[in-house]
Amino acid sequence: MYPEEVVAPFREDLTSKGFKELTSAEEVDNQLNSNEGTKLVVINSVCGCAARNARPAAKMAIENDQKPDEIFTVFAGFHNEATNQVRKYCLPYPPSSPSMALFKDGKLVHFIERHHIEGQPAEVIAENLTEAFKEYC
Repeated sequence: MYPEEVVAPFREDLTSKGFKELTSAEEVDNQLNSNEGTKLVVINSVCGCAARNARPAAKMAIENDQKPDEIFTVFAGFHNEATNQVRKYCLPYPPSSPSMALFKDGKLVHFIERHHIEGQPAEVIAENLTEAFKEYC
């Protein structure tokens, strides 16, 4: 598990833009068991592709008019219970961080795995999310 002082700026990168941090399995269940609306969950991490690609892409995508009703984040390697619970909702996709999951009415409708994030410019990932928002939000 990463120490607080290491992950704090990476967590704040998203929470400062309105992403609500989920820190326990119970919080995840309370949010994702809801059967109405759209929700984006970013599984954040300390890796370089999270900093270079995933977090910037998520922040760009939510600047659009069409976006999820709610935006959340969990931090892999720090809030392990919450992260593992989100991953259960993302099955059949294997654990992946960073990654992004879009839910509509309680169902996973779009998922961006780490291998879709690594090496991709943030703008391309943001466009992927934006297109999913247009379709589902």
